[in-house]
Amino acid sequence: MKSSSLRAARFLRTSALGVSIALAAVSAPAFAQDAPADTATDDSDNTPIIVTAQGRAQLLSDVPVAISAVSAETLQNSGANDIRQLNQVAPSLFVSSTGSEANGSARIRGIGTVGDNPGLESSVPVFIDGVYRSRSGIGLNELGEIDRVEVQRGPQGTLGGRNSSAGLISIYSKKPSFEFGGSGEITYGNYDYWRLAGGVTGPIGDTVAFRLDGVWVKRDGFLKDTANNTDVNNRDRYFVRGQLLFEPTDALSIRLIADYTYRDERCCGAIYVDNSVNPYVGGLNTPSPLPLPPGAAIPAGTNNIVTVLRDLGQPIGAFNQGYSRNLSVTPGRSFAGETKDYGFSGQIDYDLGSATLTSITGYREYRSGQAGDLDYGSVDILYRAPSDDAYRQFHTFTQELRLQGEAFDGKLDWLVGGFYSNEKLTVRDNLRFGTQYGQFAACRLVSGSFAFAYGPTSPGCLSPAGRAGLLGANGGAGQFGAATPLLLGAIDRLGTLSDKGSINDRYHQNGTNWALFTHNIFHITDKLDFTFGVRYTHDKKKFSASFTNDNTICTQNQAAIGGLLANAALQPLVAGILGLSCQGNSTAELNGVSINDQRSEDEFTGTAILSYKPVDDLMVYASYSRGYKAGGFNLDRSALKPPVITGATPSSTFAAVGGAQALVGNLQFDPELVNSYEIGAKYATGPFSVGLTLFRSDFENFQLNTFNGTVFLVQNINGCEDSLNGGDRDQSKFTTAPNYSAAAATTGACATDKVGWGVRSEGFELEASLVPAPSFRMTAGLTYAKTKYRSNLVGTKSGAPLDQALRLLPGDNMSNAPELVATGSVAWTPDIGSSGLTGLVYVDGRMTSDYNTGSDLFPQKEQNGYAIFNARIGVRGPDEKWGIEFWGQNIFNKQYAQVAFNSPFQEGATTGAFADPQYPGGRQIYSQFLAEPRTYGVTLRGKF
Repeated sequence: MKSSSLRAARFLRTSALGVSIALAAVSAPAFAQDAPADTATDDSDNTPIIVTAQGRAQLLSDVPVAISAVSAETLQNSGANDIRQLNQVAPSLFVSSTGSEANGSARIRGIGTVGDNPGLESSVPVFIDGVYRSRSGIGLNELGEIDRVEVQRGPQGTLGGRNSSAGLISIYSKKPSFEFGGSGEITYGNYDYWRLAGGVTGPIGDTVAFRLDGVWVKRDGFLKDTANNTDVNNRDRYFVRGQLLFEPTDALSIRLIADYTYRDERCCGAIYVDNSVNPYVGGLNTPSPLPLPPGAAIPAGTNNIVTVLRDLGQPIGAFNQGYSRNLSVTPGRSFAGETKDYGFSGQIDYDLGSATLTSITGYREYRSGQAGDLDYGSVDILYRAPSDDAYRQFHTFTQELRLQGEAFDGKLDWLVGGFYSNEKLTVRDNLRFGTQYGQFAACRLVSGSFAFAYGPTSPGCLSPAGRAGLLGANGGAGQFGAATPLLLGAIDRLGTLSDKGSINDRYHQNGTNWALFTHNIFHITDKLDFTFGVRYTHDKKKFSASFTNDNTICTQNQAAIGGLLANAALQPLVAGILGLSCQGNSTAELNGVSINDQRSEDEFTGTAILSYKPVDDLMVYASYSRGYKAGGFNLDRSALKPPVITGATPSSTFAAVGGAQALVGNLQFDPELVNSYEIGAKYATGPFSVGLTLFRSDFENFQLNTFNGTVFLVQNINGCEDSLNGGDRDQSKFTTAPNYSAAAATTGACATDKVGWGVRSEGFELEASLVPAPSFRMTAGLTYAKTKYRSNLVGTKSGAPLDQALRLLPGDNMSNAPELVATGSVAWTPDIGSSGLTGLVYVDGRMTSDYNTGSDLFPQKEQNGYAIFNARIGVRGPDEKWGIEFWGQNIFNKQYAQVAFNSPFQEGATTGAFADPQYPGGRQIYSQFLAEPRTYGVTLRGKF
């Protein structure tokens, strides 16, 4: 694995913006929870920027917090239609999506929440017009006409809205205007991309104004599913939003908003990772010659699981296709998805004279169903069928109240407030084994355990000769003695596991969160301010689940051979059969079973800031913040217990360990806490501004969600002050590896009083902008964030050992956390003659150093550094009444992966040929979700 210094060196050598890194910047930094309409930034000049990051209107240069904002013009020039495209203009922000659009994840300074489990709240939540959205992936919808998007970096543990541990994204739509007007645009691009958008606003009498916006988008998919003659990762969506603004007096403003989004799209396909993409893949994708002579080992440099997949119908070329966008999909399987997102909000601002009252009320409903061929190959192993009864759904009500004013002749700016939310989360799932799962599982077992008997077209994947050999071994006593017929019968039974699993599992979570907060600025002198804020939060969640499952193969095999788990010699084979029969606790034993639990927590968070202005144009500050993200429940039955429990009393059934209800506590995870420190300086004069922030954030109980190839693991990551002597890095899977320990599952524990932070993010952000003329703007930004795990890690706050699947984490950088990111943009809008025409030339770029895309940090998931550039050129009429623009996104067609992951269930035999350190997944093979390719097109705009 490359060292961080080598990654940094290569990044600086190859960066096309290396010359401008010294200018480092982000476009017009700003933040506000409910900034008034007149705070929008105009990129065309150097108008001072007004923000309300601290709940009151202030110049950006006077705000002692790390904030970034992107104006409507920058969003338009960069082609941003959802928060994912903010990556180009905000270097500390990284937004990606994986298995479904609902799973989008935002990270700030390398910290974020993997979105595959809706039970985990967002480390970087999204607010739209001051209203909390339940998960950050919801921000991947169309946004309509936007005034600005603002990003606050670092924990947010004081002011209104939900707590966050890493930062937040706040999106503000354009308000209604009392002047009549409208705008529209038509865009056409490659992949048959169409986008129509328009809006109209105006007065309804003297005190009421309205605004109506709409967007319709359709585009072919970036990925081709030849088996089903369709494309995947397409666009087919629309969005409408209506607003009313009441201003009956100068003291009272009421804004009402209602919106609706609908998406009917196919998402998200993946392809296999090969060694042309990542050299660490080595020979993992090379098929083994099967069957083998009795006693022969699988040849080094080959993989039996690839042979199994090939023999069951997977085209072998898929394992060596580089960045080709041709998917392997089972005929009849689908990636169809449907999403509905709608709601309304009301904001009241009332000037009481001595104080100002603000109320923000919101109600949202979000529902997303996503089918998928979830083995991401042609062999039918795992799928989720399209169904109106399979979805994740949020019903969320929020209410925020703030009262603020001044005291002591303006020496104190005070603010007090409260927040309440009720979130009802429902997940209904129909995840099932495919029609070929049983034969695949049997072949996986046979090819790894007794490859001489391999017969992919025979029952149980046992060739007639192989079966005879097993039965006749040991002078007719059988390969496994008297247990041989039982074990071969169990393998045969496993081979018949076809289209079994969940029918309609239901998970319900009712969460209530309320908070009281205060945020105050003491003006000690004209130059020295002290800011103090504190917040008390109470969070309570009630959880229940009910299961329907028809996997009777699991229960039959448990009854037939479960008793053999006590036989030490047979235990590995018996555990293998039962594990494959009952993967992820998919078992008819849970059919009709219900479980329930609840949890609550109370936390104090807050901030303290000392800021000083030695001269009018310069401010320096130092701050401390404590942030918090609520704990919750892992909405996944696989976390209740392993399919097979070994040890002194081995078992495989729920009944043997007291039933599912007795295990429900295993679904809980603790709240994430962070202590953050910043030192910063901001200088702004005329057309030039520059800012520098140095930061360090220490996270306790960091909530990590990792897919290990079979199930999702949710674990709280903490550090140990004492050395664990490698106990958090050992494993019991590869006997020939240097870190082998038969007792690895129990090593690496830490005394409770020695448990501390487990993740640290530290570095600096350098930002600047230059506007030498009204028609020319340059911005650049540089973030160096070393976001890494502590050298000694444990899995809980009580000091329990880290899961072996996470053994590469100690001392390494976090996933999706590049150390260096640089962004830059140039916008030039020169006059063309004296007719009022203007031109537009715009270029932006983002360069990222190397990082690992997998939560377990396996080297096969590493992503080399890359650069993405967007460009736009056009002509606009007088007063920009019309315009035509030619644009390109990812203009150099850089190919890279958003996320690489373990191909589900597709792991070959465990041998020394593929083991730690290069192959921590053994003969596990890998898949990847590709980023978007180059797109280009033309846009026609008009307004009146």
